[in-house]
Amino acid sequence: MTKLLLSALLGMTLIGCGAPESNEHQHHVAGIGEHDRCHMCGMMIKKYPGPKGELVLKSGELTPKFCSTRDMFTFALQPENQRQISRLLVHDMAVTDWDNPQDSHFIDATQAWYVYGTSRQAVMGSALAPFSSEAAAQKFAQQYGGAVLRYDQIDLTLLGE
Repeated sequence: MTKLLLSALLGMTLIGCGAPESNEHQHHVAGIGEHDRCHMCGMMIKKYPGPKGELVLKSGELTPKFCSTRDMFTFALQPENQRQISRLLVHDMAVTDWDNPQDSHFIDATQAWYVYGTSRQAVMGSALAPFSSEAAAQKFAQQYGGAVLRYDQIDLTLLGE
């Protein structure tokens, strides 16, 4: 009986030791609260229109949130910050309201299409408007102006213009 019990316990323990878990952490959107302030400029994030962003740091200690995608990229593209970031999130402006973007519409910033130099204003002036598809970005650019860019085309030089 004791051997049977030990065998059962050992078997249950081994079942839990299957394939090792991935080192990739599953991060959920922290969301932007009514009183959250921009990590870059300190402004109240939800008080202003336009797309917002948030980062997930590798350390998991902090989830920086930003009042604009421009501020998020200005922070994220600095060499000393790039090494610390595991995930960048932005609002998909094809499916959420410009004046009140919803956190349920965050997308991976590295996979998004952007419209830069648009006439649509956000908190920090002309926005870097993110979209989950090229077609949505092209449609927005036709309506409001601006250049359609991929994530890897955005750099500090562009943002400094």
